[in-house]
Amino acid sequence: MPRQNKYKNVSRMPRFQSFGPAGCSFSPEDHKIILNVEEYEALRLIDYEGLTQEACAERMEVGRATVQALYAEARKKVARLLVEGVSLQIEGGTYRLQEQRPERAESQKGGKNMKLAVTYDNGQIYQHFGHTEQFKIYETEDGKIQNSEIVDTNGTGHGALAGFLKERGVEVLICGNIGGGARNALAEAGIRLFPGAAGDADAQVESFLAGSLNYDPDAMCSHHGAGHSCHDHGTDHACHDGAGHHGGCAGHGHGCH
Repeated sequence: MPRQNKYKNVSRMPRFQSFGPAGCSFSPEDHKIILNVEEYEALRLIDYEGLTQEACAERMEVGRATVQALYAEARKKVARLLVEGVSLQIEGGTYRLQEQRPERAESQKGGKNMKLAVTYDNGQIYQHFGHTEQFKIYETEDGKIQNSEIVDTNGTGHGALAGFLKERGVEVLICGNIGGGARNALAEAGIRLFPGAAGDADAQVESFLAGSLNYDPDAMCSHHGAGHSCHDHGTDHACHDGAGHHGGCAGHGHGCH
């Protein structure tokens, strides 16, 4: 029997909650479509982040049948918005924000001992998780860095990097762009992810420990056809390597995941 969850896990609230046809006032209340927050989350994870329904179910901590129902209902409501020209409001539902989960109550700032890692290149946070050749791993105690070391991945493929970190006891990863497959692997390994960070690695870890890390939970790395490009949703920055050179991701035959 599938697991019955009253609440669906939601990573973050939508930035925009009201939609309607341009140049028109919103429809009367009886013509307004209500998209529940968990329906929005299913649509965001599958159509925006490109996750499979199985991966979406794991992220939301529900069964696949629940995700199928949420996804189908969300697409139907968005289709009505486009075809009928009515207004849509995202609100309500039976959901729980990720940071409200008991095991994640200690988000960034915390006093417990932990190991953190950053994708690393020449002192900076490297921007392509799947291509990183080094991690810098920090041991912290009472919110302060006690020790750190730089470790080589030795050609470890992107699909095994989560295991590479787990074997070394890493609990938190700070990185630049990262794909959906890697996100899932890190989640399965129990590693908390803070993507979309940039700049001096040591400084960013200090910011994390102070609870002030500037990161983007939606930072993604996608591949398209034979080639691929990395991008950070919501900002206008091109791909660059740790030395600041702009351009596509290095390497051949695989994308950043």
